[in-house]
Amino acid sequence: MLHPDDHLSDQDLVLAADGELTPRRDAEVRAHLSACWQCRARMRRMEGAIADFVQLHSATLDPQLPPAAGPRALLKARLSENARQSDAPRRLVLAQVAFALTLAGVAIALVLHFVPRSATASVPRPQLTPGAVRPVLKADVCAVSGNQVLVVPVALQQRVFEEYGIRNPRSDAYEVDYLITPELGGASDIRNLWPQPYSSTVWNARVKDALEQRLHQMVCDGQLDLATAQHDIATNWIAAYKKYFNSNRPRQN
Repeated sequence: MLHPDDHLSDQDLVLAADGELTPRRDAEVRAHLSACWQCRARMRRMEGAIADFVQLHSATLDPQLPPAAGPRALLKARLSENARQSDAPRRLVLAQVAFALTLAGVAIALVLHFVPRSATASVPRPQLTPGAVRPVLKADVCAVSGNQVLVVPVALQQRVFEEYGIRNPRSDAYEVDYLITPELGGASDIRNLWPQPYSSTVWNARVKDALEQRLHQMVCDGQLDLATAQHDIATNWIAAYKKYFNSNRPRQN
């Protein structure tokens, strides 16, 4: 619970803007924003700065970063409103624009230090975890249950945490998960593993488990070919969840 005199962290603001807070934390953050003009102003500047940065560097940034169109439109609308309503000299309006664009430099630090951690938690970094499969057929994957508990060796888990820069992880905070589950032909390879949180984001390990079971069932029922299931879950499992559950938010279990 936030104390009235406290202010939100940059990470909270980024996660809130991207819709990746848990429902309880999101409610706390929204309640604080409604009462704290300083945090609201900081969030608006941050959204605008990240939007400009992503727009300028869209060809080189991780595709899992938050979309820029919405925050960018918000920045333009607010600056336009200020220009229409303010009696200040034109140089003051231009100074506001320059200040907002200068924050794009700050966005570099935010993107590198905050957003990637969020993206890493929800969706793995493709450079580290592109996915890897075994040479299997549909009959092979359908010969096993779609809800098996598959344990990753401790030594391999430690290597995964090291790759992602996570030190001393709590045992109840992460699941070292297969990007492509072995029940869909995923390999026990470090390129197919990443540390996924249990509860720090709405797109957590339990939600992905539900997708894995859905895809396994669809493959074995003949509704989906195995290669497509592997491709979709490896490319962006959140997008795959939305597609195969026809829902933009995780369903309640």
